[in-house]
Amino acid sequence: MNERTFYPDLPGLADPSGVARQPKASVPVPARVKAVERSQAVWRAVHVEDLIEADHPAGAIWSLTGQLDLKGFYAPIEAVEGTAGRTPWDPGLLVSLWIYAYSRGISSAREIGRRCAYEPAFQWLCGLEVINHHTLSDFRVAHGPALEELFVEVLGVLGAGGLISLERVMHEGTKIKACASADTFRREERLRAYLEAAQQQVQTLAQEAGEEPTRQEAARKRAANERQQRLEQALQELEGIRRTKSQAKEKAQARVSTSDPQARVMKQAGGGFAPSYNAQITTEASHKIIVAAGLSQNSSDYGELMGGIQRLQQNLKAKPKQMVTDAGFTSRPNILATSAAGIDWVGSMAEQQPQQRNGANVEFAAEAFQYDAAEDRYCCPAGQILPWASHHEGIGVVQHHYRAEALVCGACSFKGQCCPRSSQGRSISRSVDTPQVQQFREKMQTAQAQEIYRQRAPVAEFPNAWIKDKLGLRQFRLRGLVKAGLELLWACLTYNIQQWIRLCWRPGLLASQN
Repeated sequence: MNERTFYPDLPGLADPSGVARQPKASVPVPARVKAVERSQAVWRAVHVEDLIEADHPAGAIWSLTGQLDLKGFYAPIEAVEGTAGRTPWDPGLLVSLWIYAYSRGISSAREIGRRCAYEPAFQWLCGLEVINHHTLSDFRVAHGPALEELFVEVLGVLGAGGLISLERVMHEGTKIKACASADTFRREERLRAYLEAAQQQVQTLAQEAGEEPTRQEAARKRAANERQQRLEQALQELEGIRRTKSQAKEKAQARVSTSDPQARVMKQAGGGFAPSYNAQITTEASHKIIVAAGLSQNSSDYGELMGGIQRLQQNLKAKPKQMVTDAGFTSRPNILATSAAGIDWVGSMAEQQPQQRNGANVEFAAEAFQYDAAEDRYCCPAGQILPWASHHEGIGVVQHHYRAEALVCGACSFKGQCCPRSSQGRSISRSVDTPQVQQFREKMQTAQAQEIYRQRAPVAEFPNAWIKDKLGLRQFRLRGLVKAGLELLWACLTYNIQQWIRLCWRPGLLASQN
């Protein structure tokens, strides 16, 4: 067989008669493909266990919750075997759903309800059932004490796995926006006007409602009552804010949000101000496990350190050996409190600010005065003596005051350069720290303490970044200090379980497969 007979239809080849064969005309033929039919109903068998892989996080979460004691979640259930009534969802399932949802950055009950209908991991958890979003939403806020017990129990699991050490603990605060906007803040006059209108609306709806109100009427009445309650709470919060103000002008300008009365305007890390809460998170340094979490209305961190230590002791029944914080927590009261508690505290402390000159020239600034420790007095640059006059004892410090005689300063040729605004003699103050504060300052000057402090940021800020970026908790969905605190606890619980999956469950699964 030659090439001509093997490829008889190749263009340009001649047939046996010697005449070149012409190529055949090509006719376009449409390709045959399988069309997608979406208008038909399809019945198919689904094996629920095959919806997720063996190493899927949803399986790990379900496995862990099945080993935990959830009696606090089961206690309120009134349905029992042998009696009539609707059977509620298993709390273990609802806990697993919320933890898995937070791990995916989902904090909306409606979104979880939607995903139960189509997303494999949610379908696997629910066994192809769909859970109403009202059930999910109510469950998240209805079991505060049980959630705290669950958080502590997970810490016990992590501790048993060798993942928790209290040798060194970091504490950090971070601002999380509240479920309120800046333009919802009002002063007392406007709040009272809103409250009066809300009360009138509640009365009107009560008069219009029949013996059996419709669902729409009941919803309107419930919304009006909730608005009235929020406005009443806003006025109470306003009074609390005013008590913290010292000047009459500040009290008159005090404002509070009508959406979330307990939120406070706080400075954000990226700049600007927004209604927020101050999340206080305590993290152990060995594996970056969150050992305590709380929520505060204070924008400053100064008063939050001891609260974090108390929450840690309540959770783990032990106190940390060493606590590390940034300068936002450093204050003399905290130094004294940690010293009394027997906790080695490492934290940055700002240098003492120089005294104000009050019109004095730089040559007569407080730093230019010479202190004579033997005589306990100061000598000014002009040679005049400032003897000890009085002292004031503060928390962790004693302020000693020295003052020159008014006649001496009045006759001095340098008065206009030294104390032009004073009719009395020039005064100087000297701060003397208590031994605990002085020891803290000396410790922070050592290379060892500075090296420990440099390790603070990678540990303390890691869970904050994880919660905000991976779990998506940059703004609370729930309103009020208590409910927002529960949302923070759900997020911290989810974070710890994710670390358990990463450090314990997944390595154990791989080891069992090998």
